[in-house]
Amino acid sequence: MQLSFYNRNNSFDGVSTQPDFEEVFSRLKNTLKNYTQPIVSREKRNIPHNAFTVLISCILSLRTKDEVTAQASERLLQTHNTPQQLLQLSEEDIAKKIYPVGFYKTKAKRIHEISQDLLDRFDGEVPTSFEDLLSLKGVGRKTANIVMVYGHQKHGYLPIDTHCHRIPNRLGWIDTTTPEETEYALKKILPEQYWDDFNDLFVLFGQTICVPISPFCSTCPIQQFCEQMGVASKR
Repeated sequence: MQLSFYNRNNSFDGVSTQPDFEEVFSRLKNTLKNYTQPIVSREKRNIPHNAFTVLISCILSLRTKDEVTAQASERLLQTHNTPQQLLQLSEEDIAKKIYPVGFYKTKAKRIHEISQDLLDRFDGEVPTSFEDLLSLKGVGRKTANIVMVYGHQKHGYLPIDTHCHRIPNRLGWIDTTTPEETEYALKKILPEQYWDDFNDLFVLFGQTICVPISPFCSTCPIQQFCEQMGVASKR
């Protein structure tokens, strides 16, 4: 098989017109199937899986390790999993339940504000409009995309976090500097049939094998597809 890569001039070289996405995704799925799914997208014990719990879990996950997010989500959402229920708690109560997630006091305030906003403007429901999601204070494109994909089970959205931004650049698929640029660039080259799986796979891949510093290239299932852009050292 002759491989082809994005040549950073908005075109692909080699025999094919694009990377072998089918093979890349197949290998990643096979390698990562025994790893634990990322906290934001997986169903959680004792917590209803819906758009609101996905939204709150995503807010908790920012700058926080998955295991800490999982524990905080369970403490908070096991008994308070609707906007109405969360508003029964003070910001201080929420902060105590979610500690030690990163920026827990700020997140407690934000969760309280979002819960009130959902009641005031959306009858307590998480909006199904991407633009309405972005109108919620503290909700950016990554969180809105995650809620659309994993909360509302909508297709046509592509959540991009730090792993999803870093790895396609490392592979040589794109040449971008921000997650938002990556979202738009990937939508141009990645067939939509792969969008639903992309975030889960690449987050897990970035947490376990294609880590930010000294990635485990020797055990990487897609090493032969990778240009290793920006990789200074590897294992």
